[in-house]
Amino acid sequence: MAERPLSGDSIAINRRYLDSLLVESRIVGAVHPTAETELFGVRFATPITTGALSHLKPSMEALAEGAKRAGALCFIGMGGLEEMGLCAATGAKLIKIIKPYADRQEIFSRIKCAEECGFLAVGMDVEHAVNVRDDRDSVVVGKQMKLPTLGELKEYVQSTRLPFIVKGALSAWDAVRCVEIGCKGIVLSHHNGLMRWATPPTMLLPEIRKAVGDKLTVIVDGGMLDGYDVFKAMALGADAVSVGKPLMGPLETEGPDGVAATINAMTDELKAMMVRTNSPNVKSIDPTVIHRVDWNN
Repeated sequence: MAERPLSGDSIAINRRYLDSLLVESRIVGAVHPTAETELFGVRFATPITTGALSHLKPSMEALAEGAKRAGALCFIGMGGLEEMGLCAATGAKLIKIIKPYADRQEIFSRIKCAEECGFLAVGMDVEHAVNVRDDRDSVVVGKQMKLPTLGELKEYVQSTRLPFIVKGALSAWDAVRCVEIGCKGIVLSHHNGLMRWATPPTMLLPEIRKAVGDKLTVIVDGGMLDGYDVFKAMALGADAVSVGKPLMGPLETEGPDGVAATINAMTDELKAMMVRTNSPNVKSIDPTVIHRVDWNN
C-alpha cells in the first residue's frame, strides 16, 4: 500500500490524484484536432495559460512575450505598475492577478493600470490572504495582506469594466459565491500547497462545472506538468489550464523562446490525446474517457 501523505502535502496529493486518472482510447474515425480556445471573448491557439507568476528571471515581460509567441493567455502575479506597463507593451493578452493588499489603494491602482494598459481581465489572489498555519493575515514580500470580505470582493468586481477573476476558489461553494458577486471566472488553486490536505482541483472540477454551468470561466492551476495533465483537466470540465513550474526553467535559460517552445510542446501533447479520444476540438472532449484507478488494489 502506498504511504499516506501524513504531512498533508497538497502538491503530492494533487500529483497522486492526477496520476490515478487513465484515458480511454477512441481512435476509430478520429480526425486531427484543433486546440484553439476562446477565453473572455478572445481566441487563443491553446487552452494552456501561464501561471500567475512573479519575480521571474530574466523578466516578467519575457514571460509575456513568450506567451504571445505561443498564442497563449498570460497571467501575471505580484508586481508594480511599471512592470504591468512593460508586459502590456509586448502585445500579449494579459490578466493581472492582484494580491489582497491591506492598503486598498494598492488594489485600485492596479485595477486602473490594467484598464489603461488594455489588459484582458483582472483578478484577486484570495488564497494568499492568510498564513499557512494560522488564521492571521499574511505578509507577502514585505506587503501586509488582508482577508477580503465578500462585500469588499464585490466592490472590487464592480469597480472595473474588465472581467474579474477570483484565484484560489477551490469548491463549488466558492464558485457559486463568485457568480453571486459578479465574477466572470475563477482559478482553482491552493497556491502551491498553501492549504494543507487540499482537495485536488481536478477532483472538484465536475462538481464545480455542474454548479455554475457556463456562468464562469473555470481555469485550473496546480501541478500541471505536461499536455497529458492538461487533457485530463479539460476532460473534467476546465476551460483552460495554467502552467507555472514547467515554464520557469526554459524562461531563465532561453527567454521568450523557451516559454513559447514549452507551451507549444505541451499543446502538441494535448492534441495527441485529443486525436486518440476522438476530440476534434476542446469543447468536444468527453469526460467519460476518464477512468480512475486505485493503485492500492
